Amino acid sequence: MRISVDVGGTFTDVVTLDPASGNLRLEKVETVPRNPASGVLEGFRKAEVNFGDIDYFVHGTTLGINALLTRTGADVAIITTKGFRDVYELGRTDRDEMYNFKYRKPKSLVPRRHRFEVAERLDYQGNVVTPFDREEAVKLAQELRKEGVPSVVVCFLHSYINPNHELQMEEVLKQEYPEVSVTLSHRLTREYREYERTSTAVIDAYIKPIMRTYLDRLGGELKEEGYKGQFLLTRSGGGAMTAKAAKEEPVHSVMSGPAGGAIGAAYLAELTGNPNLITLDMGGTSLDTTMVVDGQISVENEATVESLPISTPMIDIRTIGSGGGSIAWIDDGGALQVGPKSAGADPGPACYGKGGINATFTDAALILGYLDAENFLGGAMTIDPDLSRNAIKQLSDQLNLTIEQTAAGIVRISEAKITGAIREISVERGFHPKDFALLGFGGGGGLVSCNVAREIGIPTVIIPPGAGNFSAWGMMMVDVVYDFAQTFVKGLVNADVQEINKLYANLEDSGRESLGQDGFAPKDCNFIRWAELRYEGQEHTVKIEIPAGDLKPSDIAGIAAKFGNAHEQQYGHQTNDPVEIVTLRVRAVGVLAKPRIAKLEAGKGDAAAARKGSRPVFQASTNSTVEYAVYDRFELLAGDEVAGPAIIEEPSHTTVLHKGDVLTVGEYGELAIAIYNDRGGKA
Repeated sequence: MRISVDVGGTFTDVVTLDPASGNLRLEKVETVPRNPASGVLEGFRKAEVNFGDIDYFVHGTTLGINALLTRTGADVAIITTKGFRDVYELGRTDRDEMYNFKYRKPKSLVPRRHRFEVAERLDYQGNVVTPFDREEAVKLAQELRKEGVPSVVVCFLHSYINPNHELQMEEVLKQEYPEVSVTLSHRLTREYREYERTSTAVIDAYIKPIMRTYLDRLGGELKEEGYKGQFLLTRSGGGAMTAKAAKEEPVHSVMSGPAGGAIGAAYLAELTGNPNLITLDMGGTSLDTTMVVDGQISVENEATVESLPISTPMIDIRTIGSGGGSIAWIDDGGALQVGPKSAGADPGPACYGKGGINATFTDAALILGYLDAENFLGGAMTIDPDLSRNAIKQLSDQLNLTIEQTAAGIVRISEAKITGAIREISVERGFHPKDFALLGFGGGGGLVSCNVAREIGIPTVIIPPGAGNFSAWGMMMVDVVYDFAQTFVKGLVNADVQEINKLYANLEDSGRESLGQDGFAPKDCNFIRWAELRYEGQEHTVKIEIPAGDLKPSDIAGIAAKFGNAHEQQYGHQTNDPVEIVTLRVRAVGVLAKPRIAKLEAGKGDAAAARKGSRPVFQASTNSTVEYAVYDRFELLAGDEVAGPAIIEEPSHTTVLHKGDVLTVGEYGELAIAIYNDRGGKA
């Protein structure tokens, strides 16, 4: 038995799966922002599982990212090389918004009074220029203990190539201040660029005490309930890590929650034969979108969260404030806006009846007729359309529109924002949307996917099984993953192939050791190699996969050609300039057995047995309503077809098809919708 739990901003999603039968059970409980662990345990109980029967528990959490967003992490001190105290403050001396004269750089996570120096220095090859001053380090450790700083980052210049001085500093801290939490930069990233390395280590140290407390508490409560299985967390870069590893390096969990949807998308791409997918994950608070290209998740090795760089692998996810709880408001110019502020789980949308007075996307969808007030969450939760009307009326009176017109405007603005986010990760990166299918999931994904696909020119929408809980569903498909990297700046043509092979072997040995500590046998360990390359004189790099096994000099030409093609895909051109290697990377994968997903029984094709009525849906274009046929998704069978306008309902998700759209049920229960455009054909 497996269980996965995804803690979102509004709901906590739970999925249980019996590997023998492939049967899934989907549940939702309300998120408890003040104590998310209680929501997790409530999810276990609602799923009616025996804690002792579960082999794997996979967890996605937003605890780390929320600590960054709200600036509620631990007090952190930085220890760095003498003369480099202000590297973290200066950064790259750039501005996120160059032409905004009101721009103010976000407040630093570490004030200057908590940034310290120690005499030591290495050159770029790792040779000692100035020996580590142990006496000075001891005095500093004693000072930190007096101040009671709970978390310390050690980031010395060029420690990525030679970590000896960082290890000596750690030894001093353990002797003089044993209770302090210590983060060494080289353990998180063995790459150059001291600012990015420092920032990564600071974020790790900032959230480490919070994550340790949470995971210790949750793990203890699970143990009290009789749970004896493996406790895994999804990683920002895909895959999962053990709770023990997450407590040591929590920076890898910053985007833990959204990662589940991307992992599930990659698995579904293989399962259904749709290798190119763009995801649309619309939750209660935000919307996440990413890409699966040729069956592979798009992973970046440098990302920015709240203007803070992180140099660890992270799924390339674009997040915007456009969820079901996003609040509609009128700006100073009198125009209607939606988000990014959200009503969250408490009080939530006005229709929840928990004290919310602001109109949200969910309220608008209810007024339009997309949602059934009597069947929200399968009837487990009551929502009140009168409360939605009252909230939207506050806006419609100011806009001189009807309540229905205002509701349609709220949904249309949300769809436009989502379309813009998808363009950013696809069109602006050299991909054409027509080559992809749009995978819509999350609580609100099915409400907007067809119109978003129509707007951007995507021909097919896929609504996966368990769409409302799909991020938690995706967590069922994880492997345990570790990422390792080493800066290695050399010209490609003249590079020593044996030296490259040695470095790759060292990185794989590190991965083998980490997976072995997690209980993986050598036969269950796989290794994926990458290299980041660039043309000489460039700053940016392009990542390509490197074949397994020892490289030979004859392989260099093929690597160069592969880099050139990747550069052209990403930037629109390639040149004859010399190519250089910048970073070597290895992903170590501990393969877990994948659960069997049951196929759906074949139907007769007409879906008549699944129809349960109809209801009027407001159309802004005609200022009138149109009857939409309503179907029960659980009664649809493989091969059944439904023509729009139609609504497909399930307890945790609603899918809306418009006129001309045609849905076909796939063999695993996925809904494949051919999108109709205004020119009389497919999008």
